[in-house]
Amino acid sequence: MTVRELVPDVYWIGAIDWNRRLFDSLIPLPEGTSYNAYLVKGSEKTALIDTVDPTKEFEYVCNLIRLGVEKVDYIIVNHAEQDHSGSLPMAAELFPGASIVVSEKCKDLVVSLLEIAPERCIVVKDRDTLSLGNKTLEFIMAPWVHWPETMLTYLREDKILFPCDLFGSHLATSDLFVNDMTEVFHAAKRYYAEIMMPFRMQIREHMKKIADLEIGMIAPSHGPLYRPPDPILTLYKEWISDEVKNVVVIPYASMHGSTEKMVLHLAGALIDHGITVKPFDLTKTDLGELAASLVDSATIVLGTPTLLFGPHPLVANAAFITNLIRPKAKFATVIGSYGWGGKTVESLKVMLNHLSVEILDPVYVKGAPDSASLRKLEALADRIAGKHREAGILKE
Repeated sequence: MTVRELVPDVYWIGAIDWNRRLFDSLIPLPEGTSYNAYLVKGSEKTALIDTVDPTKEFEYVCNLIRLGVEKVDYIIVNHAEQDHSGSLPMAAELFPGASIVVSEKCKDLVVSLLEIAPERCIVVKDRDTLSLGNKTLEFIMAPWVHWPETMLTYLREDKILFPCDLFGSHLATSDLFVNDMTEVFHAAKRYYAEIMMPFRMQIREHMKKIADLEIGMIAPSHGPLYRPPDPILTLYKEWISDEVKNVVVIPYASMHGSTEKMVLHLAGALIDHGITVKPFDLTKTDLGELAASLVDSATIVLGTPTLLFGPHPLVANAAFITNLIRPKAKFATVIGSYGWGGKTVESLKVMLNHLSVEILDPVYVKGAPDSASLRKLEALADRIAGKHREAGILKE
């Protein structure tokens, strides 16, 4: 790997993980990721900002050697999760005189999860500062983006915000900075959907807190950096707002073709109304793509057959994940078919209980859909279109 200079005496010393394809045994990483860590040299003191995933310790140490770093005074821990702090024990051993700068909750986590000696920790509070001589670090508490202990670090003199996971993207690239927003847009949106969307309201408040900062560069912990920061800040303002788009997302599974026939018929009827439709066959779908589609869609339609007495497991999983990430959709419903009975619709409604949605009447039919069933789907499309018009997102 290599070292990259952001501005004089501020360096990227992280690692690019070109081959990682799964995060937390859950999140697909089709384009890999990076673990961004930084070194700030002041006229009197030196600070590390975050470390890297333990699998990349060797590259991290090599970068420190390349820079000729012999002494570190502070190790800033913005977030205690493994991909940022997994190499903290090694860094603490490599620099035994370094104090570890943490939020109060982060101290508990690095002590319990990483076995860091509590006496080595310096606990900082919101807006506390730390002088490195000619450079000043300011700490901004930002709980729940996306753990309760997270903080952001702002380098005042160079106007650099180190926001840890906030504003990141899972993207392995040799480009240090975003050169073309269209190249990183989808990765950033997908990352927001998978990790940040459940904390939309908290992020709103944190963005208010950083609004008074003069930010020339955003240096997140994953993906390329933003200089200027306006493109990603603008996108986040849109994503965390209550505004939705004229889009219907349809995650579905079909065992014998009946549910798929219903999905396709509904999709056609919605298209006739001028609504954008995004169907996802869950036997083939990358869940990250599904999550990204949910960021600003207005309506969610779950399509499922009844398996024994409940929804198909793939649809149940999609409903569970949707409930976890809490998109801002306004409407939801269920379509599908059954053989002899069950409580599929009731089960799925319960599984969406964290969403602030209006549940529209489902279209759930016995056996293969007949002409009457297809007319019910067309009526459902009419109802969805009406709701979109009332919400002001579908024009006449």
